[in-house]
Amino acid sequence: MPVVDYTLDFTGKVALVVGGSSGIGNATAQAFRNRGAVVCVWGTRPSAADYAGDDGSDLTGVRYVQMDVRDLDAIEAYSPPFETLDALVLCQGCVLYKRQEFQMDGFQDVLTVNLTSLMACIMKFRPLLEASQGSVVVVSSAAAFHATVGNPAYAASKSGAVGLTRTLAQGFAAKGVRINSLAPGFIPTKMTTVTTENPARADATKTRIPMGRFGTPEEMAAAILFLASPLASYITGQTLVADGGMLL
Repeated sequence: MPVVDYTLDFTGKVALVVGGSSGIGNATAQAFRNRGAVVCVWGTRPSAADYAGDDGSDLTGVRYVQMDVRDLDAIEAYSPPFETLDALVLCQGCVLYKRQEFQMDGFQDVLTVNLTSLMACIMKFRPLLEASQGSVVVVSSAAAFHATVGNPAYAASKSGAVGLTRTLAQGFAAKGVRINSLAPGFIPTKMTTVTTENPARADATKTRIPMGRFGTPEEMAAAILFLASPLASYITGQTLVADGGMLL
């Protein structure tokens, strides 16, 4: 029987957080760093300095790489600055408002970022993950489990992420790689400002959350670290919903 390590110590481990420049991804990158990991972050801007002054962006102590996950060839061609990889967190995401997702170019753009790039990243790093018997955490959304008025691509992509998690987890398990996903509810980030920074919408949304509040990026980071850690060593293919009870 394996010995369970009850700590959240990532000293000597390597973590890559895709979409780690802000919001949940950034909180996760710093959480890994604060627990000893060497952390690499992918973001869309040319350099870490381009995030200076952005609320929710702290790239202190991490290695930053510009990567547009829409460019699947660039993902495949990427030469990592690390020889091992213990945790891959896929936190990339986008959403389009004002019915842009009902146009095919908008629909396809959201699916590329939120779903297709997940597969590209996982397959790119599969050899390193297998060598280290590492872990993948996909950040989906509670929107995977309910309708999202005006955002068909977002809902479809997040549902797809849950299905992809299950299927790849089953396929990679024999190699010792665990793949799980997190489904956050309403978390104040750049992507949710249309709700969280509109007082009327925010108050209406909170009435649907039994805990009566929005979550925080740091709370989501804690759940991600759990899924990536030895505490979750017998968990794979699962989606952990962290929504304050909203889906109840």
